[in-house]
Amino acid sequence: MRQSSRRLFISSSFATLGTGSFLLGQDEKMNSTPVPESFLRKLVPEIPSFQPSTLFLTWHKDPTTTMVVQWIGTAGETADNTIAFSDEPAAVHPPRREPGARSQPVNLTWRTQKPVASPYPQCDFKVFRAELTGLRPGRDHVFKIGRSSPSYRFRTMPSKANDTITFVSGGDCGINQACLDNNVIAARQDPMFAVVGGDLGYDNGRSLEASIAFIRNYSSTMVDSSGRLIPLIPCIGNHEVNGGYGAREKATFFYPLFDGLFPETGYNTLDFGDYLSLVLLDTNHTSKVAGAQTEWLDKALAARKDLPHTIVVNHIPAYPSHRNPVGKVSKDGKKLYGTGEDQREHWVPLFDKHRVPVVLEHHEHTFKRTKPLIGGMQNDNGVLYLGDGSWGRLRIPRPDDQLNVMVKTSDDFHISMHRFQGAERFHLALGSTGKVMDVARTGQRKLGIVTAGG
Repeated sequence: MRQSSRRLFISSSFATLGTGSFLLGQDEKMNSTPVPESFLRKLVPEIPSFQPSTLFLTWHKDPTTTMVVQWIGTAGETADNTIAFSDEPAAVHPPRREPGARSQPVNLTWRTQKPVASPYPQCDFKVFRAELTGLRPGRDHVFKIGRSSPSYRFRTMPSKANDTITFVSGGDCGINQACLDNNVIAARQDPMFAVVGGDLGYDNGRSLEASIAFIRNYSSTMVDSSGRLIPLIPCIGNHEVNGGYGAREKATFFYPLFDGLFPETGYNTLDFGDYLSLVLLDTNHTSKVAGAQTEWLDKALAARKDLPHTIVVNHIPAYPSHRNPVGKVSKDGKKLYGTGEDQREHWVPLFDKHRVPVVLEHHEHTFKRTKPLIGGMQNDNGVLYLGDGSWGRLRIPRPDDQLNVMVKTSDDFHISMHRFQGAERFHLALGSTGKVMDVARTGQRKLGIVTAGG
């Protein structure tokens, strides 16, 4: 194993038991002598011996009947890594046994799925992935990895939106304390999933350490109050790509983790029953805004225009709150595009045309909420643009609103909490203390109005 891989592996996997200090207190004399693992197992037999700290959940398709279990590790770190899973109540909520009481045998049906291992770049690690299929919608499930892991829990999405649908979103995370604090705030909301709109760990397509640290931090903190793992849905940002923009292979660590959702391009849709679709876009990082992606977007939105909730997610915003949105001509006569100009030219008309209610934007490291917009002008039947990516990074918003689109901006860390009830949507911005910074409401947009002023 490479030295860098060995060092990272020690920090990213609990494939062995803790030290004597962890289990036996702080007696220096005792801790100076290695304690045999067999002795530790007798003392604390319930401690699992395989707990990958890079374990996380995501989806490739149909969140109502599938779940993808993934972790980054090394071959042979556990003798058996088969996933065993069940949604039987006795498995999800095992009956408590009183001390001294004889255990009663319980017959449970477990299904199994062997993970597939694929290389993780620049190291000897592998990405272990198992897609669990044929799950029942809206049900708690439990799974274990082999015979020596703890039990983990997750919940599939409901097939119908009969109850409130909740999720969190944000972007520009990093691996600092601010990101961890916001992870904790996000998990406390008990979201059904989390959307991260680009710039996950700031690995820049070059830092193995940053890519793994982000996943490790997410794994350790994004667990809801019932102990369920919170699935992660990403889209790509410039800090996933070596150079910010380029060919697919420049996104060194992003696609080895998320090529199941993005098998050929940097954009795709994820559909939740007949009530929600997330349209995940690539703002020129590995797929161009203009051309094939815009043509695909027009068709994808048209196919979903009657869904109660079609939400767009992208990284670089059409309406930035920090950078300059207005292009200019350089001294040598070349046009310099303003931030979001490409999206305003190619995508905003499609958002207007197909009645997209909300676009989640990032990249600016601020908080922003725009007016509802059609063609860049305020209209009560328009599109709301929310963001702007301050999960773990901060900048100061522009003092001037050059496009006259903003309702509110601030230089606060935040995540967004979304609650969908029927055809209505409520969007709350939560600061790093959990305080509500802003509240907005959106409803189903009316047919027929696609230009400012009607």
